[in-house]
Amino acid sequence: MKIHYSPTSPFVRKVLVAGAELGFEMERLPSAANPVTRDQTIVATNPLGQVPTLFTDDGMVLYDSRVICEYLDALAGGNRLFPAPGAARWERLTEQSLADGLLDAALLMRYERVMRPDEMFFKPWQRGQHEKVTSALARLESWAPGFGERVDIGTISIACALAYLDLRFPDEGWRRHTTLAAWYERFSARESMQRTEHQVPA
Repeated sequence: MKIHYSPTSPFVRKVLVAGAELGFEMERLPSAANPVTRDQTIVATNPLGQVPTLFTDDGMVLYDSRVICEYLDALAGGNRLFPAPGAARWERLTEQSLADGLLDAALLMRYERVMRPDEMFFKPWQRGQHEKVTSALARLESWAPGFGERVDIGTISIACALAYLDLRFPDEGWRRHTTLAAWYERFSARESMQRTEHQVPA
């Protein structure tokens, strides 16, 4: 399998961690995904021009991270990272959704900082996105006692979201949520997390 890749994309990392946990290797295809100047190499197969975009061994092209992770789980036999239909499945999918929503808000904050001209910077927008991040972190702190040692689409998504905050918002101070921080320290020591650690280009 091959994947359009960005070294700092938290959504790409989620796929790579899921793949590593399931025993899959993916060839990483360098790409320059950008919300303003789109990489036409990606657009040729994914009209959204976004990463991750996965090329399966049987010729399918899949996107986004949620679809790709579920595909990998099915390819591995199913019910590994995604529980069978029932209460546990909906809980894991909701955890994934909250983590992805946190990331969406963080990415919008990042774009507002680095891509919008200073004279066009919109503080209320930045504040609104930041409030999503802080309320998501508070909810994750309340859930963290139940994470235990499980490795699934919920915990993988959450760990990748927290890692992105470390990468792009080191002053966020999310570790004031001490139960969440203690869980993350354990989870981030997993080989799958170590092998996929964000590499910021020089």
